[in-house]
Amino acid sequence: MHATTAGSGEAQQGVSASRRIGPYVLITALDDPRSRIPVPERRHIARSADGEHTVLLSTPLAGTDPQRFMAEAEASRYLLGQFMTPAVTYAASGEAAWHARPYLPALPLPTAVAVHGGPLPERTVRALGAALAEALVVAHGQGLTYAGVSPAAVLLAADGPRLTCFGAVRAAAPDDTARSGLPGLEQGSLPPEQASGGRPRPLGDVYALGATLAYAATGHTMPERDELPSALRTVVSRCLARDPGTRPQLAELLDLFAPTAPTASAVAQVPADAGFATRTAALLGSGWLPSRVIAAIAHQSAAVLSADIPRSTVPTSRQD
Repeated sequence: MHATTAGSGEAQQGVSASRRIGPYVLITALDDPRSRIPVPERRHIARSADGEHTVLLSTPLAGTDPQRFMAEAEASRYLLGQFMTPAVTYAASGEAAWHARPYLPALPLPTAVAVHGGPLPERTVRALGAALAEALVVAHGQGLTYAGVSPAAVLLAADGPRLTCFGAVRAAAPDDTARSGLPGLEQGSLPPEQASGGRPRPLGDVYALGATLAYAATGHTMPERDELPSALRTVVSRCLARDPGTRPQLAELLDLFAPTAPTASAVAQVPADAGFATRTAALLGSGWLPSRVIAAIAHQSAAVLSADIPRSTVPTSRQD
């Protein structure tokens, strides 16, 4: 798909009934196949044959252990927070591996950078950092390591980012197996200790967060220090430290990305279900995304809504 159309051509033309996975008919691929940023799983926007449910459907890449892929998908259902997107529907026993989450109009971060025509504004990167740090704080508080943060794992929606590809590092290879060079894993986002086979740990998520923010701010995950915007240079560089012990804690990152309490007017704009994170949510108000990105998200939504999906009886999926 072209970056500015977000797969709309395929969606507008309709989809063959044979392009079916589980109970869903595929509408369009989410990711641009020409992107140089690896994606840890295949992702499609899809719809149930009765037209009632539109989802983001994922399947494992060739060479990925499908059982590990499904185990990580099922573990994602325990994730909490507004910036997480746990899987809610899964392949039935004996079926080829897939899982799905509700569809939300959104662009993968690499597509957003392409649509914008280069690195995203500092305001966008700062808001992205605060939201992702908050999401990881919640996950770590649950005793979970995300082990899958990368540019492709981040979707940008009008109301904030969403994390996908949970457990991509673990799904790609078991512990004690070198992960460098494995299909779908973005080398710059892999913490050194995990690339060599170490067990994913919370400070590895901090490294991956730093690489993702570096990508948003410069267009690649391993920039020279001077390439980073001056206001973000120190914090992103600290996240990318090779020694996990010198990386910042997530609570510190939240203070750095969202250092002040929101104004009363900003709080009033925060959705009622935003929870405790009014400081972070206030950064995601009008204007947090560039206008071209907002337009591309709207274009994707319209194309998906207008997609012609053949209706037929399909197998029942497993939901938890």
